[in-house]
Amino acid sequence: MKDNCQELFPIVEEDGTVTGSITRGQAHNGSRALHPVVHLHLFNLQGDLYLQHRPTWKEIQPDKWDTACGGHVGYGESIEHALHREVNEELGITDFQAIPLGIYVFESTRERELVYAYKAVYQGNVHPSQEELNGGRFFHPQEIQDALGKSLFTPNFEDEYRRFFLQIPINEK
Repeated sequence: MKDNCQELFPIVEEDGTVTGSITRGQAHNGSRALHPVVHLHLFNLQGDLYLQHRPTWKEIQPDKWDTACGGHVGYGESIEHALHREVNEELGITDFQAIPLGIYVFESTRERELVYAYKAVYQGNVHPSQEELNGGRFFHPQEIQDALGKSLFTPNFEDEYRRFFLQIPINEK
């Protein structure tokens, strides 16, 4: 399995204004062109957080635990549509209420992403994509905190977890 390097993404300014387009391959080859992504943090009623396990074939952060759902916004696609499409594709979920957490710029040595982060509390079954993911599971908050900084999670997940969940109660609605 491999990502489609020709898939088109919008190039955006930090306020989300689209200024052009770029292929997935160009977005991840070190160009650092700012492009939008959506993230969903999925909690159960007990406050446990679902994380996906990235497959070893992924070009970026293979074999790491990551945000329940994360995906790129396609060129011409709305943020809301991208979020629902990605959650359905990666987790098999269509009936969730997304609560906005914030928008920020994530930078690594290879890319820059304008992240639209959301959370949802969900009690149904999660069906991780067998094509896109290497499974997933719910983690207790203490289990996450004990593993922070130990290379188990993606740097982006760790940054976002610290940013949004070490400061507010998880079950706050």
